[in-house]
Amino acid sequence: MALISMEHVSKIYPNATRPALQDIDLQINRGEFVFLVGASGSGKTSLLRLLLREEEATSGEIRVGGYDLRRLPNRQVPQYRRSIGMIFQDYKLLNNKTVWQNVAFALEVIGTSRSTIKSLVPKVLKTVGLTGKEKNYPRELSGGEQQRVTIARAYVNHPQLLLADEPTGNLDPTTSLGIMEVLDAISRTGTTIVMATHNEEIVNSMRKRVVELNKGKIVRDEKNGSYDSSMYFPDEQVAAMAHAAINGDERGTDRIVVQSETAVAMQQEPQNLDGAQDGSDRADTAAVMVDSVNAILQSEQSNEGIARLAQSMHAGKTGRYGEAFAPVEQTLTWGGGLSLEELAEQEGIIPSEQSKQSKQSDESAGEGEATAQQAEKQPENTAETAESDSKQSGTWGNVALTNGGSKSTKTDEQATQQANVESTQAMPPVPPMPPVPPQGEHSRHSKRSEEKN
Repeated sequence: MALISMEHVSKIYPNATRPALQDIDLQINRGEFVFLVGASGSGKTSLLRLLLREEEATSGEIRVGGYDLRRLPNRQVPQYRRSIGMIFQDYKLLNNKTVWQNVAFALEVIGTSRSTIKSLVPKVLKTVGLTGKEKNYPRELSGGEQQRVTIARAYVNHPQLLLADEPTGNLDPTTSLGIMEVLDAISRTGTTIVMATHNEEIVNSMRKRVVELNKGKIVRDEKNGSYDSSMYFPDEQVAAMAHAAINGDERGTDRIVVQSETAVAMQQEPQNLDGAQDGSDRADTAAVMVDSVNAILQSEQSNEGIARLAQSMHAGKTGRYGEAFAPVEQTLTWGGGLSLEELAEQEGIIPSEQSKQSKQSDESAGEGEATAQQAEKQPENTAETAESDSKQSGTWGNVALTNGGSKSTKTDEQATQQANVESTQAMPPVPPMPPVPPQGEHSRHSKRSEEKN
């Protein structure tokens, strides 16, 4: 019996132009790792919401671990969700609680004792690499750290089903690799994982089961599958790069399943999410599972899919995105990276130094040829001028000479006037002269007074 069973499931939202999901038939067994792939709007998130019972299907049958979700009363929905772990793309952390409190909250709601919480939370935070961040609030964490808190909260009570809605969608390649390492280790302990993603690099490297959606329909269900986003959105460049990423490593065709003794024991348990385990038994099982995950992460035995993903990401291969993850020295334009001129030169916006030098040499060579041509033409022009002057003197006689003399005289006068004007402009302005006293009666009286004295 499958852990998840969907038969002829459809979901139609009000005022929608087409169904979000249409006639979905899907069976997922316990312990499987399944990728839901497809472009934005293909129905991946809608399918996860139906499994989480955030939405109700318009038609069809959905059964998850013994629960019939079409007939599940609303009062039992919280109990059902406690048996499922959900990793959200936008984290959905409690901003008024610390990292420790966010993870512990998932245990408190199922009635776990305080002593168990104090021993279990540090182990889970160690699993996701957040030791030392217990007292930090979500606003004090990076995006990758917040996503790891979400994973810790989703897995701390050891759910049999873990749903992940694009957990690496907002993260850098290195952080995405760490997230996938944790999810792969959780899967190897027997937990069923359904992960929605559109990251070709992760899907093509992990080689898990791939279920592809397009316009609300399942168009492909493949074991050890891959993902080519250009199949339903043709683009020659995208298609070529995606095919190269898919066909680049033929060794990944065989799926390697590494299961611990705990995972084998989990497969022998009942197929119901609402098992007979009470709070203490479930906490003990969760502690054992967390220890198993830590042991897998710290062991030297590496999963081939994770090894392929690490090699692909650290080598700069990115599937459809080409050189998006090039080294920093080749992408930054400040500090020790490329200058603006070098960047523009690399992109062909401005010519390089060699092209500038060659252009300058070509220009100087052209100027030299033009000078030589002018020098060759100058004697010819001089001879022509002398010949024309002689013709004029022979024809017009003294008139030509007189005109020439008058022209030279006028030229000298103009030059002299221009020099005077320039010298006048260069001199400082002359101050005004004082007024001259009038020569009237006043001057006569002054002369007479001088004679008398």
